[in-house]
Amino acid sequence: MLSRVIFPPPNSLFITVMSMASLSFSVLGLCEGLGKNFEYSKFSNLNVEKSTSKQNNAVCSRNGMLAAYLPAFLSAVTFSGLFPNVGLRFLLVNSALTMHFFKRILEVLFVHKYSGGMAGGTVITITLGYFTTTSITIYALGLTQGFPEPPVDLKYLGVVLFLVGIVGNFYHHLLLASLRTKIDKGYKVPKGGLFGLVACPHYFFEILSFLGICFISQTLYSFASTISTICYLMGRSYATRRWYLTKFDDFPKDVKAIIPYVF
Repeated sequence: MLSRVIFPPPNSLFITVMSMASLSFSVLGLCEGLGKNFEYSKFSNLNVEKSTSKQNNAVCSRNGMLAAYLPAFLSAVTFSGLFPNVGLRFLLVNSALTMHFFKRILEVLFVHKYSGGMAGGTVITITLGYFTTTSITIYALGLTQGFPEPPVDLKYLGVVLFLVGIVGNFYHHLLLASLRTKIDKGYKVPKGGLFGLVACPHYFFEILSFLGICFISQTLYSFASTISTICYLMGRSYATRRWYLTKFDDFPKDVKAIIPYVF
């Protein structure tokens, strides 16, 4: 079944190893769900904010996230210049990744309202994760040049999923940003959009956008990295819902974590 929806794996030990390594990172989602949260999350920042601000390697969250997204964006732009005529599928994947990280950079600069800081080690970890995933996704697809197309072509469905995902994610980021003002920077229960159904609709739409990129590329590595991303975001959404329930007495208990009416 899998052979009908992905390209034959290239004869590359590097891609095979990185695919397996990426899939193994799915355990991070379990860690998030169990409360072992990554340091840039709201759950851990409330506890470590004071300590990280005193560290010499701490950076403000805005600069940290900008540093995390910029290399991945530059990687996608660079690949588009190095391989300008390699087919529609490659162009679509490269364009989607470029658009995705360009949007994130714009959100960091003009939408998100940050408080607190990030440890330097956390910034480096996130930066390497985004950069390597972006670069290997494009490189793995490049290795399929000359291979027969998968019997089931998912790239156009992928384009639709990506566009729905990126628009929905941006809309819910705007709703989250509107909760904070210069006077009041505290956390509130989000409202509007799909926040009435799930705690993290922005993660739901982010999953759609990554599924879209996966369906466009249809490589073993993209499927592995997307599964890992989905597991991680589901774990974070579960932790977010639990955090809302403990912090806000008026948080609706029938609101799910990330998938409306399901999870």
